[in-house]
Amino acid sequence: MTVLDLLHDDPRKKTGAALRHPEKAGRPDAPILRKPPWIRVKAPGSKAWTETSGLLKGAGLATVCQEAACPNIGECWEKKHATFMIMGEVCTRACAFCNVATGLPAPLDPTEPERVAEATRALGLTHVVVTSVDRDDLDDGGADHFARTISAIRAACPGTTIEVLTPDFLRKAGALERVIEAGPDVFNHNLETVPSLYVSVRPGARYFHSLRLLQRAKELNPATFTKSGIMVGLGESRIEVMQVMDDMRSAEVDFITIGQYLQPSRKHHPIAGFVTPEEFESYKTLAYAKGFSYVASSPLTRSSHHAGEDFAKLREARSRQALANAGGR
Repeated sequence: MTVLDLLHDDPRKKTGAALRHPEKAGRPDAPILRKPPWIRVKAPGSKAWTETSGLLKGAGLATVCQEAACPNIGECWEKKHATFMIMGEVCTRACAFCNVATGLPAPLDPTEPERVAEATRALGLTHVVVTSVDRDDLDDGGADHFARTISAIRAACPGTTIEVLTPDFLRKAGALERVIEAGPDVFNHNLETVPSLYVSVRPGARYFHSLRLLQRAKELNPATFTKSGIMVGLGESRIEVMQVMDDMRSAEVDFITIGQYLQPSRKHHPIAGFVTPEEFESYKTLAYAKGFSYVASSPLTRSSHHAGEDFAKLREARSRQALANAGGR
């Protein structure tokens, strides 16, 4: 049995889907397609994985690795890498692709930023990724909590680079400014899919608002690396994916991630098809041709997978470009 079997095919997950996602209970069951050989990964269980799990459990912290049923959890936790998910485990949105529970979240925990910082130090992370659920119930969408978490990590781990993967802060004036003011090294916000699929896949969001958020982040601090990702296999066309790439470049996004959508349960959006590794390589070639500084494109690519290594390569690419520009003067 693979980790994907454990995370996606566990019958207990199917039985609990309506309870975990009451808003999806009315959707017809969508058969879960059998995964091709290039999707399968080994189940976790190493000593290092157990140690990471124990540390996170002891700190009372949530991770997107668990909540989103990430297929790379075995690999990442074995390396003692984890993506922290702040502001609780309940989201105010009901995206059709997402495994995170939907409902009314609990109040924010004021001690969470310091606990994330301590866990970052304990894990010895040189690059940390912090994401969150959507918190439409908060006046600032949780922007101040993000900023406090960034500040706490800076204080506890001054040598650690920080990447944030934020919600869209829809209709939350000043929220993005608060996050960028805190000085993350990477600002990430995922477009998730092509515009034509937003109504069925990401109904609570607006494509052009998300695009503008990325553009505005770069305007607020041009030194901040911006990053965004999409899933494929949801029913998009190749032309639509290319258009999203162009839109991202128009917004000066530095780094794009492209990965295969995997259906968490029968109540979630069905998989329209599996994109082959060769197609992912083709997307990578196209993205570099369009001007991205760094591209991660593979079936198992996720926003925070290999984030530290990718950030180092992204920074190197910017340095090379700066040298090339200086030499051309």
